[in-house]
Amino acid sequence: MGSIVLNIIKVIGHRLPTVHLVAASICIVIVGVTLMLVPSEKVSATRGENLSSLQQQTVALDLDLDLEAENESGLVTDAEQALLEQPAVSDAADEEPETAEAKAPPAEPVANWVDYKVTSGDNLSTLFKRAGLSARDVHVVSQATRDSDALKRLYPGETLSFLIEGGELKKLKHLISPLKQVLIEQQGDTYRTKTVEREAKIQHQFAQGTIENSLFLDGARAGLPNNTIMELAAIFGWDIDFALDMRKGDSFRVIYEEKLLDGEKIGTGNIVAAEFVNQGHAFQALRYTDSKGNTNYYTPEGNSMRKAFLRTPVDFARISSPFNPNRKHPVLNRIRAHKGVDYAAGTGTPIKAAGDGKIIFRGVKGGYGNVIILQHGQNITTLYAHMSRFKKGLSVGSRVKQGQLIGYVGKSGMVTGPHLHYEFRVNGVHKNPVTVKLPHADPLPKAERQAFASVAQTLLAQLESYSGTQLARAE
Repeated sequence: MGSIVLNIIKVIGHRLPTVHLVAASICIVIVGVTLMLVPSEKVSATRGENLSSLQQQTVALDLDLDLEAENESGLVTDAEQALLEQPAVSDAADEEPETAEAKAPPAEPVANWVDYKVTSGDNLSTLFKRAGLSARDVHVVSQATRDSDALKRLYPGETLSFLIEGGELKKLKHLISPLKQVLIEQQGDTYRTKTVEREAKIQHQFAQGTIENSLFLDGARAGLPNNTIMELAAIFGWDIDFALDMRKGDSFRVIYEEKLLDGEKIGTGNIVAAEFVNQGHAFQALRYTDSKGNTNYYTPEGNSMRKAFLRTPVDFARISSPFNPNRKHPVLNRIRAHKGVDYAAGTGTPIKAAGDGKIIFRGVKGGYGNVIILQHGQNITTLYAHMSRFKKGLSVGSRVKQGQLIGYVGKSGMVTGPHLHYEFRVNGVHKNPVTVKLPHADPLPKAERQAFASVAQTLLAQLESYSGTQLARAE
């Protein structure tokens, strides 16, 4: 570049005066220096390509500001010119392609399980057919599980899950409950069975309420689950006739178990402690497991809540006709003693054995219709009449337990509507089932009294504490 400038000066020097020559030399030097500072077109293009959009916007804004300043003053400073000509610095990280995704390990294939709900009338064959499997698959799996209880009983609501690959059953899961499932897995030409059981976390819940309508409606309003309401009625059923004795203003307090699995509620457990105030009289029941593993409900004094007989053999029924030796028969229209109690209930309502005993009669008995008579010990019998049907599998001589299902409410015999006629006889003499004094079950053994007293004190304190806390929240 320097030799070119000197040659130009020499040529001009032969043709121009000295003053003009000096001026021309200065201009040529300025042009030469400028050409040296301005990058080549190739370099400028490369730099332009490396600018990010944000950098390009920044440079453009600077250029606009510089041009506006030049238009106003006619001058651009050396510092501004150097800033404009400074090459943009590219981010090396931007030039390298992303490789994290490429380096990630491939995801494992997801097992394609297909679930089928067990419905009424289903069996292993119908479920396998629904899953696209053959009768041979049913046979192979049945043979592999014949020595276990797996798949022996299927109930509506349970789930069978199939893992089928290439038309072949690889795995089968029988989800019995959230806490129990049976896994059947292919192993060569057969299958192996494994039972998987989990434990739920137990936490206590508390509810209390006042009777305005019925135990069932007011219990539900207080937040009690249906099965807990039924259990509450069963615990106090020996002392309170929930069809006859209930009064508006009666109250209840209940501590019961709630089952959790992975933080989710999966059901309810047993009542831990409860109190029912009926017509001003308080009944308390505490759950206790003795040293032999036997669990029952007791009063705070250690007496069993359980009596030898249930007060009523049907749940939540009303008395339509009480015990009355001088009653006028509704069909015969004449005075005829009513030697039992009639409980009005819908056809099909379950009837329970009032106490442990043996069936001594099962069949039709004149105006009583379908009847079962139970013998309890040496001197007590109970009679259940007007049944729609008997529980299957029961016959004369069958032994039953207290609370066991024996039949269903109906209107067989000489009646005007569906109800249960229930009689209680002592040494052949009819007694009023509602008022007869029922013998108690055995109390706690003396060896258990000290341990029970400690448990009872804790549970009673919890009842008071929970009740006080809920009352404070309500206020």
